[in-house]
Amino acid sequence: MNENVLGYESESKLLMQFAIPSIISMVVSSLYNIVDQIFIGKGVGYLGNAATNVAFPLTTISLAICLMIGIGSSSRFSLNIGAKKMEEARQVAGNAVGLTIVASILYVIIVQTFLPGLLTVFGATDNVMDYAILYTRITTLGVPFLMASNICSNLIRADGSPKYSMMCMIIGAVINTILDPIFIFVFDLGIAGAAIATIIGQIVSAIIAIRYLFHFKNITLEVSDIHVSLQDTLSVCSIGMSAGINQLAILLVQIVLNNSLTYYGQFSVYGSDIPLAACGIVMKVNSILMAFIIGLSQGMQPIAGFNYGAKKYNRVRNVVWLTIGINFIISLIGWYLFQFQTAKVLSIFGSEDGLYFEFAIHFMKVFLALCIVNGVQVISSGFFSSIGKPLKGMILSLIRQVILLIPLLVILGHEFGLDGIMFAAPISDAIAFVVSCFFLIRETITLTKQHRSQGVI
Repeated sequence: MNENVLGYESESKLLMQFAIPSIISMVVSSLYNIVDQIFIGKGVGYLGNAATNVAFPLTTISLAICLMIGIGSSSRFSLNIGAKKMEEARQVAGNAVGLTIVASILYVIIVQTFLPGLLTVFGATDNVMDYAILYTRITTLGVPFLMASNICSNLIRADGSPKYSMMCMIIGAVINTILDPIFIFVFDLGIAGAAIATIIGQIVSAIIAIRYLFHFKNITLEVSDIHVSLQDTLSVCSIGMSAGINQLAILLVQIVLNNSLTYYGQFSVYGSDIPLAACGIVMKVNSILMAFIIGLSQGMQPIAGFNYGAKKYNRVRNVVWLTIGINFIISLIGWYLFQFQTAKVLSIFGSEDGLYFEFAIHFMKVFLALCIVNGVQVISSGFFSSIGKPLKGMILSLIRQVILLIPLLVILGHEFGLDGIMFAAPISDAIAFVVSCFFLIRETITLTKQHRSQGVI
């Protein structure tokens, strides 16, 4: 990555160059869980899918750590490269590696120690608990490799090698996809086989990503550079906080949503397990759409960060609005599939129970009714983080999930039961969209004024 590329290439060409590998990486990362859901649904049934749903908050926690360290480090890396501060960029990379090692070890110890209690909090029922424990005991062991591959991939993209970053994720996902049916059906390992396949894919991805650390284009990283600095860590976390908080907000939503569905489901014809399983499928399917959007946002961030550091404000403004426009096209396709091809989408995961399939279709149509506007909030949050304004990014991360959705789930669930829970999502989506547009338009006006103050119209 150099100024001749990020400083002068057209915004559209740059965005495609960085966003496409980033999108593929994010989609492939999401497919780890989607592939497991498909084969578990076919081989174990909807109770197996319910188990992976209550285990998914643990994945969300690990991804929150990955995004906070990865996006925070890569944003600082880009800003320093743009400002030609190569020594500071090297410090950022070394600190990112050290943080990854410490965070992943602590995560494994804590989760393995308190796993049954955590799964209870996440909404596991008696019928689901044994499946969830078996699956999570195994997948937790792969989290250090998951963190290594994700965090390193952010640095690799920021260094100007998005295709290499993409390759890391694709190879791991392909291995997982091949091994899933072998371990589940051929070796008859059931849900444990899906977990083992996931870990093997993550290990391979991590090995490929770690190899790049000592082949950066812009800096030379030595083993002696790997460290954990309090000052660097605070700086990284302040920038990556909005992305991490967004994931933790998703975690809180998952906990409230799972427990609300099991509680109110027991008073309906569907019972407790069907809403829990159906919700897991719908959320995983939506994660594919969100993977496209997050990948697009991540592709935009090094471009925006570099040009902001280089005081090329017009290019910053152009790339963020180009990203928003592409996001709407992607979101429109997702919205169409969720609203008009619902049964076909859900049938991929099995439909052995009529009541389960009936609820899943209704849940997807209502819960994702306004998914077409969700990308604006995600991209706006990432944009503010990339230009060194983490407070605004954090506010936008919190607005939909914590400030709006969780209270609405509780209030509307109490008043209207399962239907109230479903309608909480589109209401919060609409309000978050309006707030994000307000922040984004104000920042665009500021960027335009800064550009004109440089004597350029």
